Amino acid sequence: MAIPQKTSAAHDLLAAYPKPQGAGWIKAARTAADQRFAEMGAPIKRDEYWKFTDPTALTAPTTKAAVFDNDEAPMFHDIERLKLYFNDGVFDPEASDALELDGITIEPLSEAAQKDIHWAKELYGVLEAQGQNPVPRPLAALNTARAQNGFVIHITKSPSKPIWMKYAHLSETSDALVHHVIKVDAGVETTILESGAGAARFNSVMEFDLADNATLHHIRTQGRDHERKTVTHLFGRLAKESIFRSFTMTVNGVLTRNEAVLDFTGDDAKATVAGASAGDGKNFHHDDTVFVTHDAVNCESRQVFKKVLRNGATGVFQGKILVQPDAQKTDGYQISQGLLLDEDSQFLAKPELEIYADDVACSHGSTCGAIDETALYYLRARGILLVEAQNMMMLAFLNEAIDEIEDEDLAEEMRTRLQAWSNRHS
Repeated sequence: MAIPQKTSAAHDLLAAYPKPQGAGWIKAARTAADQRFAEMGAPIKRDEYWKFTDPTALTAPTTKAAVFDNDEAPMFHDIERLKLYFNDGVFDPEASDALELDGITIEPLSEAAQKDIHWAKELYGVLEAQGQNPVPRPLAALNTARAQNGFVIHITKSPSKPIWMKYAHLSETSDALVHHVIKVDAGVETTILESGAGAARFNSVMEFDLADNATLHHIRTQGRDHERKTVTHLFGRLAKESIFRSFTMTVNGVLTRNEAVLDFTGDDAKATVAGASAGDGKNFHHDDTVFVTHDAVNCESRQVFKKVLRNGATGVFQGKILVQPDAQKTDGYQISQGLLLDEDSQFLAKPELEIYADDVACSHGSTCGAIDETALYYLRARGILLVEAQNMMMLAFLNEAIDEIEDEDLAEEMRTRLQAWSNRHS
């Protein structure tokens, strides 16, 4: 049973968000999530998986963050894509493209929730609920219980272009809950792009189910807002020979916590979760928390996270690979590294392996340190200015995570944006 502090905070949060209306199937899912959240309680820093990150900014009844005026061109500007716009977490159909793309059925969550019979019944809140064990994810349960915005997307044939979700932060007091459900049929390949800060405080959940031999690419950038607070959750189920690749780039923000919970249920599946983040200043706190469960034969998972931190910034990585007894021939790889550009910044890591099968190849590594002085001297000796040399080494460090992106055009855009960030912060 949750301690009184956690229970009280949970009830305050539930009261802060209106209870959505909907058909019986989603009402049942939301009621169950209500109960899960109330029983778990809101997270506090004493919780094992929150000890490196103070969740107070994510659990206070109200929030505030100044709106950031971004003068850069929108992410993915030169890529043909289906454009879906959210303003402070609310879908904007007038600014968006028509919800029509060959091979895809896409509906706003608010509309799907009104239908008495819907395929999303088998997924909405289901993967999130399964992902609560063995590590509780209380803010994901809150999202399932109270989110009214998002999309339910059924992909039956490989579409001709990616789906792009653009999240704009327009109000300094916006507090958004967004929930997506994505079902990818057998043999289908698709790409989901996400960008933008979302809101003053942004809580998102994406549940995705990959059928046999399905492939989902997920590329996300989280906006340059200096004061935003963000918590995101990916809950994924991978069937036989399916592939999931996710990459997230983060710069700026007061607090960012990205959680990923993946479950291999079919043999010969592959998954990669990667991230590159760059933070400047003592108010920057970035947390990647990943839990991968191997429960099938001959599956491969990769976790690759790189963080560049300066002027008192903090980076966190918590990653676990759980190999169940029948998951023979598992290949699990995990690497997390922090590059500290001064003595005030810190990188906190908790890598874990829990293995119950005997025919596996699993490894993890975590390091942090300063720029290599020998390599820096080598560049300086060839006439490269100090700041330029440091930026070159920083980008080379982050590039290992960016290399996990399969599409080279998208990877190059990540490099270009990080180069622009490093130039601004030099």
